[in-house]
Amino acid sequence: MKKSLIAGPALAAAVILTIAGCAEPPGATPSSAAPGGGTSSSAGASGFKACMVSDAGGFDDKSFNQTSYKGLTDAKTELGIETGQVESTNTADFAKNIQSMVDADCNMVVTVGFLLGDATLAAAKQNPDVEFAIVDFNDPAKFAEVKNLKPLEFNTAESSFLAGYLAAGMSQTKKVGTFGGANIPTVTIFMDGYAQGVAYYNEQKKASVQVIGWDAAKQDGQFVPGDKPFENVAGGKQIAENLSSQGADIVFPVAGPSGEGALQVAKASGGKVNAIWVDTDGCISAEAYCPNLLSSVYKAMDVAVKDSIAAAADGSFNNEPYVGTLANDGTGLSPFHEFDGKVPAELKAELDKLKADIQAGTIKIESKAQPKQ
Repeated sequence: MKKSLIAGPALAAAVILTIAGCAEPPGATPSSAAPGGGTSSSAGASGFKACMVSDAGGFDDKSFNQTSYKGLTDAKTELGIETGQVESTNTADFAKNIQSMVDADCNMVVTVGFLLGDATLAAAKQNPDVEFAIVDFNDPAKFAEVKNLKPLEFNTAESSFLAGYLAAGMSQTKKVGTFGGANIPTVTIFMDGYAQGVAYYNEQKKASVQVIGWDAAKQDGQFVPGDKPFENVAGGKQIAENLSSQGADIVFPVAGPSGEGALQVAKASGGKVNAIWVDTDGCISAEAYCPNLLSSVYKAMDVAVKDSIAAAADGSFNNEPYVGTLANDGTGLSPFHEFDGKVPAELKAELDKLKADIQAGTIKIESKAQPKQ
């Protein structure tokens, strides 16, 4: 069985988890779609109620909202708790949606996404009797003294390093691309790791694979335009087409639902362009595009969310930040699926060695956006 990511005294008896060695890694299986819009709840036997607020992508985004929501539904199924949820459609919704969950008598509120950071911190301060957790945000200087707020972070620079090395090893044009939804740390951490993985491949193989779309030194690159960059699929498609026109044959979209635009480009290319998905196993969450997905960089947000809820329910909740890493299976590469027979055995072995070296500290990942540990 896979070890719990967030330990609590009664957690082992309360939660059954999946193990690394099973058919899918943690974070690989998306949730079933949440009810669209508004709030809803379902009765449980324990008297404990856990609730969730999405960011503007909604619970069916094929990405981090969907995977986080799975943690809520898994907690409901396995712990017999009550649940509630509300989807946000824009940033103006965040504070009022969090308050709606407080007003719905939720014992715990989980918010999803970097952009909800300020609203979640304010709500936690205003409601000390409610426990909060937030996916993908931490401000150590402000959070440390807020005892009822737990950050759930993920060092995806580690797993994205592996994705970059994989992309470099599989590229036929020796040009690979990436783009983000917005220039925020939870996006650029992926892009930093990806670029470093490509650079490491070049160093080891005396190669010259080029990364298009991100300059790690300048911390600048390609980002989806518009007021809702994470929901702009057409914008994501346009950027992916631009990267492809510059020669990139593998694209790494870090843009939530907008990243589907890159998958559309890959699918239409007839195999000339492929992609690596993020947050969840794209061959499950975006099944139609699996033939064009080398792999995915997953974040086990479902397990982290479920564990934090279980800890709150059994009275062992604390505000210590959780950081998902390669070492604790909080992040990693999903299976190769339809590319399994196309990825050379030598490259697979190199990826396994790199993973071990990163865990051992032999390879140092460089990204300013990494969680502080």
